[in-house]
Formats: sequence, structure tokens, C-alpha cells
Amino acid sequence: MSTSQPIGIFDSGIGGTSIWREIHELLPNEKTIYLADSKNAPYGEKPIEEIKNLSRKNTEKLLDMGAKIIVVACNTATTNAIKELRNEYAIPFIGIEPAIKPAALNTKTKTIGILATRGTLTSTLFSKTSDFYARNINVVEVEGRGLVELIEAGDLNSAQMKSHLLRLLEPFLVNKKDYLVLGCSHYPYLIPILKELLPKDVIIIDSGEAVARQTKSILSDNNLLMTKEPSQKPIPEFFSNTDPKVLESLIEAEKNGYKVSYLDF
Repeated sequence: MSTSQPIGIFDSGIGGTSIWREIHELLPNEKTIYLADSKNAPYGEKPIEEIKNLSRKNTEKLLDMGAKIIVVACNTATTNAIKELRNEYAIPFIGIEPAIKPAALNTKTKTIGILATRGTLTSTLFSKTSDFYARNINVVEVEGRGLVELIEAGDLNSAQMKSHLLRLLEPFLVNKKDYLVLGCSHYPYLIPILKELLPKDVIIIDSGEAVARQTKSILSDNNLLMTKEPSQKPIPEFFSNTDPKVLESLIEAEKNGYKVSYLDF
């Protein structure tokens, strides 16, 4: 394994680019390859075995591309499949989980919300994390039905998105709560709308920055971190197994000079 090999990142679509942004900002000298499995989005509605098989498929594609570490930039894939991935493949994996810990430790109202997919909310790993950190906290779980599909369609700022999101958030808005945890890597793209809809004192938390720090730490521990600035900055590569236009728009590919390609995987 070489330090010059890329960081591989996959998600059930374009949402994991929110995680990629944090990694790229923290580690600009690292080459990155991103797989958007939009053809199979959303993972949150699928049976556990299918989620595991899709995660294996994405892992093997990234290994074929020379990845030195794999970031599972999908809460549903992490909570349902990362244990198997770590057992089956001899490569470091970084997962993403809802940031319940900081919300539970810092809440003043003792009531927090989590907006996540059904696949994440019903997973064993999420249940264990929630039970451990939020034993004495009231956790209002909000299933984000339909949100991934709207985001994948590029429907971020429409009236349909706002009205749908407001309906989903009704259980969260009933009582006084001070934290909303985003439990899907697609959802950080909703933060501007969420700030419009939620009371001003609600703090929104996602896991992107923590995932980036953990990625750097694990690369360093395994002597895989790029310690020297390369002569040329690596160009991030993005692959989608559906029409990549929404992905291109989301990351402003043309403006930034990123490579975005269609790939059947």
C-alpha cells in the first residue's frame, strides 16, 4: 500500500459529497475517488442483506481503483454493513454515524431530535449508540421519508421540498428541543432550509468534520498519510451510475475542474 494511492469514498448517491468536502478540505494533498451509487438510492428503505451486498459491490470497485482506505459516507451502510466489511476486507474503513454523543452531552432541554433514514434508525448499531449516550435523554426520531429521492433529483430548494420537510419535522417541533442531529449524509444539503424552518436556537449537527478528522488519524496510524505536498494538486474523481448532471451541479465540477464520469457499477 502506498501513500499516493487514493482515498475511496462511497455513498448511496450524491449526498456523501458532504463528507467528501470535509475530507478534501482537511486533506487537500490526498487523491480522492467518490462513487455515487445513485442507481440504488436510497439504501434506507432496503433489506439489510441488500445493503450489505451493495456495500461489498462498492468496496470492491474502489479496491479495483486502488483505494488505500475506504470511507463509507452513508449512515445506513455504516450502521448495517461496516462490521462485515471490516471482517471481509484487509483495508481500513471509516464509517459515519449520527452525532448523538455531542447532542446528548450538551442538550439543556434533555430532548434532542434525529433526522435519519429508516435503515439507520432501525439498525442495531444506532440502537447501541443511542442507548449508551442518550440513556437519560428523550430522543425524537424523525424518519426522513422521501428526502433522499428529492435531493438526488436536484430538488433542493423547491416549495415541494420545504413543505415535505415541514411535515416530517412536526414531531420534532411539538416540544422544546435544542439539537437536531442529521443522520444521513444527504441531509447537510438541507441545512439552509432547516434553518428557515426551525426555531433559531436549535443547533444542527452533522458528522462530516468528525469523519474527516478520523480519516486523517487512521491514515496516519497506518503510515498512509500524504506528508509531502505533491508537485501537482490531485484532481478529485467522481463516478455515478446514473446521469451525473445533478452530481456535477452539486460539486460545481466545471468551475472547480473536478472529473465527473458515468460508470456502470
